[in-house]
Amino acid sequence: MAATPSNMIPLGTLAPAFRLENVNGGWIDFDPETGKPEGNGFIICFICNHCPFVKHIESELISIAKDAEQSGIKVFAISSNDIEKYPDDAPELMAEKNYPFPYLYDESQEVAKAFDAACTPDFYLFDGEYRLVYRGQMDNSRPGNDQPVDGRDLRAAIETLLNGEPPLKDQRPSIGCNIKWK
Repeated sequence: MAATPSNMIPLGTLAPAFRLENVNGGWIDFDPETGKPEGNGFIICFICNHCPFVKHIESELISIAKDAEQSGIKVFAISSNDIEKYPDDAPELMAEKNYPFPYLYDESQEVAKAFDAACTPDFYLFDGEYRLVYRGQMDNSRPGNDQPVDGRDLRAAIETLLNGEPPLKDQRPSIGCNIKWK
């Protein structure tokens, strides 16, 4: 299992626009240029079905998403993997996950490139103005390292955002499987 770190794009970066199909029906239009500030922010997660790093944190991701939604932070998960080489990540199998947040398929991989996403899982937290306030890991846990899956880093970033505080200075890259590029 290869361990690829996420790319740490600059804080304050404006979220890239995208339009992707939700595997559970409908389309998600995410456009900071035309969208009005909405809620308290957004979490964009790059995940996939087959990744052992994602499987390891899946329950905590769902818990964080439910808590975030109650705080006015919307959550979107995106899978950008090449499904010809990794058929477990196909949209019909993504839909079986039945996550409590939109799970979007990035067939062209253009959205992953726009975010400079590198691995699964990879997390981006944007404020209500679509500006990046956190990027990186959910917590220190990885498969086999005996660290608790508690979402500590992502939860702290959410709390900081909700309290109107400046972004956390200590932000660590996520580690996971590389995105499976075509």
